[in-house]
Amino acid sequence: MILDKSITDKAKELLEVCERKKLMLATVESCTGGLLAGCLTAVPGSSAVVERGWVTYSNQAKIEEAGVDPDLLAQYGAVSREVAAAMAAGGLRHAPVDLAAGITGVAGPGGGTAEKPVGLVFVSAAAKNELPVVRENRFQGDRDAIREASVALALDMLLDLAKSR
Repeated sequence: MILDKSITDKAKELLEVCERKKLMLATVESCTGGLLAGCLTAVPGSSAVVERGWVTYSNQAKIEEAGVDPDLLAQYGAVSREVAAAMAAGGLRHAPVDLAAGITGVAGPGGGTAEKPVGLVFVSAAAKNELPVVRENRFQGDRDAIREASVALALDMLLDLAKSR
């Protein structure tokens, strides 16, 4: 998958802001399968900012790697505002970073339901000592378009947090 230039430009800007402000970041991804981390690490010099990333595709991975409470998963499901927030918060807890993103959703083409249709994605961004910010989205398009839109939003949210530091 080749990402749109606007997305790679956002990644570069985020990395520049974080490097200037000496901020480290982590990603905790489900439906994007590491695409956010891949986008960031495609930029030369990203190791000055990107500390680590997790692909927590299964519920068990979310529990073990990001520390998501199993009760949250049982009550709200993996595709939820609550789990997205817990994923970003877990990234902050489990890595020596200042910022973290969490992404969970239904990228399709299958897997959607009436309650949680294809394109429903929750993107969260968190900074140390603050509650995560979560945005619910209903992206349109095919699997690639949904994943790309999710990454673009995560970059925007992380950039907003980085700039406010």
